Amino acid sequence: MNEDRLERAKMLYERAVFNGDPTAVETAQRDLDGVEADLALARGRILHARFLANRREDQGELTLFERAAELYGGLGDVRGEAESWFWVGIFHQVVRDDNATALPALERSYQLAEQADDRLTRSYAVRHLGFAAQADGDRDLARDRLTESVRLRQEIGFAPGVAAGLLALAELAAESGDVPGARTLLAQADVVAQASGAAGTQVWIAAARDELPPVES
Repeated sequence: MNEDRLERAKMLYERAVFNGDPTAVETAQRDLDGVEADLALARGRILHARFLANRREDQGELTLFERAAELYGGLGDVRGEAESWFWVGIFHQVVRDDNATALPALERSYQLAEQADDRLTRSYAVRHLGFAAQADGDRDLARDRLTESVRLRQEIGFAPGVAAGLLALAELAAESGDVPGARTLLAQADVVAQASGAAGTQVWIAAARDELPPVES
């Protein structure tokens, strides 16, 4: 799609210069803003992957996500803007461990994703809003938000995400002292992860199960 927009920008240049089309420049600019937004978001995600591997912050990651949000917003691309704001929130929450700064971005992402009927991005945004509530000690709010994330993922058939969501709920249950509930949620998560081929999530589930106190005989 980006290749199509780049090719069209070449044709629009010719229409502007040789045919005197007064609308060609503005149309080309919008196309190129879309290409730049897509590229900024993609580059930002790659830098985030690098952070997860080496745990070294790159300020360029945040700059790219903010630029993507700005461009998508200018284009009226609500779905793209929602995704970009999610990643802005992730940068602050995961890279800088700063939930206070992450919250407005995650809330903005959730609102825009709801407006665009983008349930996948909504599921990610509300999941991380749940983690923020958990870190703040509000377990009831955290449970509500994590449960909503699982529900949204079930609605769209995102099974690996459902498994990850059930794992998060199990960890919250264990933190709250509900060990039987945690075991039940981990069992459910394991079934979904196995059925969807989410081997990495199964490793996390096994590790979470090992951290639970042993069953009393």
